[in-house]
Amino acid sequence: MRMSFGLTFRSAKDHWTTNLGRQCSHGSIGLFVPRSPPLDPENVRELQRFVTLSKRLLVMTGAGISTESGIPDYRSEKVGLYARTDRRPIQHVDFVRSAPIRQRYWARNFVGWPQFSSHQPNPAHWALSNWEKLGKLYWLVTQNVDALHTKAGSQRLTELHGCMHRVLCLGCGEQTPRGMLQERFEVLNPTWSAEAHGLAPDGDVFLSEEQVYSGYRFILTAREKQLPIAILNIGPTRSDDLACLKLDYRCGELLPLIDPR
Repeated sequence: MRMSFGLTFRSAKDHWTTNLGRQCSHGSIGLFVPRSPPLDPENVRELQRFVTLSKRLLVMTGAGISTESGIPDYRSEKVGLYARTDRRPIQHVDFVRSAPIRQRYWARNFVGWPQFSSHQPNPAHWALSNWEKLGKLYWLVTQNVDALHTKAGSQRLTELHGCMHRVLCLGCGEQTPRGMLQERFEVLNPTWSAEAHGLAPDGDVFLSEEQVYSGYRFILTAREKQLPIAILNIGPTRSDDLACLKLDYRCGELLPLIDPR
């Protein structure tokens, strides 16, 4: 069992505390988080300087920030779903054109929803929400559909791919809370049950390669405008060469250490 330092973090509303020690390498959360080196104090100071000097800070998050909440991502080396399974998300074009594919999607989503919706924000989500409350974070863009930023209290937020907690009818445009739809499913399928094996970072929401690439365009735009870019991600990204600061640590360990004021 591997353990490292822990610390106590308290939200701005003073109602939530937790210990941020590293999870055991074989624990349920550690299962989805790639290995990372111990925090280097100099790297912490570098990120602190970056945040302190930022006047209008835009933060963009992907699936990696939610792995510490127990939701796996797709692409992380050795621990992502692509590495551990042959599971692939249903694509939008297939969902729209095929009734059997839609039925399969909603059957899997129906089984997975109770677990997917129960996940809670981790220290990284709470830290970013606190940055917003203190006026440091100008806007947050997330590629995630898990609503964990909203659960943590973030309001200056764009959900790039929507949110699994809201369902939009492709026919009439009516929006329905996902929990309400789950109740309808249960009424319509009182005897149907299945065991959920594994969990996708999007609850089997369709994310095409073009949609994933759209997040990268924010980085390209920032580079074109000669804006400084910092990347916090365990492992390489396609944007590493464009960043002035690249750090390979857990978001939940590092972000709470940064003073946003």
